[in-house]
Amino acid sequence: MDATTLPWSWYSDPDIYRREQERIFRTAWQYAGHVGQVPEAGSYFACRAGEIPVIVVRGREGALRGFLNVCRHRGSVLVDGEGRRATIQCPYHAWTYDLDGSLRTAPRSEREPGFDASGLGLVPVAVDTWGPLLFVNPDPDPGPLADTLGELPELVASTGVDLDVLEHRVRTDFELEANWKIAAENFLECYHCQVAHPGLAGFLDVSAEAYRLETAERYSSQYGPVRANGQAPYDTSGEIKRGQFHFLWPNLKLNIEPGPPNFSVGPLIPDGPERTVGFFDYFFAPGTSDEWIREFLAFDDEVGVEDRALVERVQRGVRSGVLGGGRLMSESERLICHFDGLVRVALSI
Repeated sequence: MDATTLPWSWYSDPDIYRREQERIFRTAWQYAGHVGQVPEAGSYFACRAGEIPVIVVRGREGALRGFLNVCRHRGSVLVDGEGRRATIQCPYHAWTYDLDGSLRTAPRSEREPGFDASGLGLVPVAVDTWGPLLFVNPDPDPGPLADTLGELPELVASTGVDLDVLEHRVRTDFELEANWKIAAENFLECYHCQVAHPGLAGFLDVSAEAYRLETAERYSSQYGPVRANGQAPYDTSGEIKRGQFHFLWPNLKLNIEPGPPNFSVGPLIPDGPERTVGFFDYFFAPGTSDEWIREFLAFDDEVGVEDRALVERVQRGVRSGVLGGGRLMSESERLICHFDGLVRVALSI
């Protein structure tokens, strides 16, 4: 197992960033949102697959469809946010598309000799679901989402979490002044938890002996049991007895925390060589009290603030160019070795 880091220049090099967009994010299944955002015909929401703008729509017959969120006229982004509408109209020149992506009207097209609307529909994007989770893939001929997920759905179900039963309650957004890979690598180890996350380490056993790491082809997993007599910042009593944290290639974080059934999921979206944006969707069992959710989210936000400081410090260090790379701890940071290997293969460098 390669115990060296990726070259530190890869965390700020615009050329590496461009290759990642072409070779990773244009061909990968990526979390877009949840099906509750498109509950009825005409419902839509805008999202991103890497830097590619995407719109997800529920058609009149109920089918979910994805399209590049780009007008075929001059390239304007068509919609922002989410909502419901009978057609998709560009705000620039009012080219209007049906919910199946076909071009319905283009003002003054009747004045254009040979104008063929049939070849100017929205470009489709693959859409698939895992329970309430909705994924998109810009690749025109992608493999099935199930091949990427592998046994991950079974692992999540084995904890007692039924995604089809949980209710979406909250979405939070975040921004990081750090490369997306630094944010991913931070998530992929708890070697730092004892030092940097005292609240988490106070109730979750993050010792090398107790904290378990596993890898599969396209995902990796971490498991942490609750400490006996630990001091938790929220009530951890409930059906879920240990923390379970998964990472799905290329950029998706999935968390199940001790307590009543809960699940959070969120992508790390590259927003330039040294910036990452993203969001987390939180799902909870029906009947979970608002007070418990508030305490849980306050704890989760505390960990997020701590992690933001860590990854932005790393970005400042690797950006300096003083050193070419670092040395990983091949046991405690085994999941980083796995992730970095996938990056190397994808970039063919």
